[in-house]
Amino acid sequence: MNKNKINKSRIFYMIRALLFSYILTIIILLVLSLLVYKTDVSSGVIRIGIILSYILSTFFGGFVIGKGIGEKKYLWGMGVGILYFILILIVSIILNKSNFTGSASILTVFAMCTLGGTLGGMLS
Repeated sequence: MNKNKINKSRIFYMIRALLFSYILTIIILLVLSLLVYKTDVSSGVIRIGIILSYILSTFFGGFVIGKGIGEKKYLWGMGVGILYFILILIVSIILNKSNFTGSASILTVFAMCTLGGTLGGMLS
């Protein structure tokens, strides 16, 4: 295979893993919003659900790309986690201009996304 074809397949696997991650996030958040609507859950449960959505989504995204690429899986999983975080951050900044959270929570979410993707890639 030539180098151009390899790069295109890597981009394809990255896009596929990110799409999988975001679809999983949407599903988890829809289930969480249904729980909020139907029951009287506390804000702590909502926070745990959001944290789990970050970790599970990046974990399975890392797993998907690790299975697809097959080499340096943990680095590709880490890449999925970082790109996932960057896109979430951009959307959050655009939608919440006046109510953006502090840098400590940003670093925590970055760490969760990166570690979730890395672990998924390692275990693929």
